[in-house]
Amino acid sequence: QVQFVESGGASVQPGGSLRLSCVGSGRDFSRDSMAWYRHIPGKGRELVVEINTEGAGVYPDLELVRFFVSRDNAKNTVYLTIGTLRPEDTGVYYCNTYPPLRDSWGLGTQVTVSS
Repeated sequence: QVQFVESGGASVQPGGSLRLSCVGSGRDFSRDSMAWYRHIPGKGRELVVEINTEGAGVYPDLELVRFFVSRDNAKNTVYLTIGTLRPEDTGVYYCNTYPPLRDSWGLGTQVTVSS
C-alpha cells in the first residue's frame, strides 16, 4: 500500500522560511513524477509544484517559484523549501505522485504564517 508521511510544518512569521519533508512507502518512486500540493482554507487543494524524474521543478504558476522542490530517490523522500512565506501560504501541505494517487493522500503538514 502506497503511503506518504509529511513533516516539517510550523507556525512562522511572514518572511520566514520552512523546509518540508515527505517520505513515501509502498513502492519505488524514482520513476514517478512527484508533487507537493496544498489545501488553503476556502480554496480547496491545489498543485504547488511538480518534480519530474530528472529532478526538475515544474511550476503551474510562476508566483510559486519561491517554493524549491528536491528529491532523494535513495530515501524515497521529497523536500519543499519555502522562502519568503506569506500569510496566504497558510494551509496543509501534502505530497503525492503527479498526477496524484487518489487513495494515497497522507495527513499533510500544517504551515501557518502569521505575525
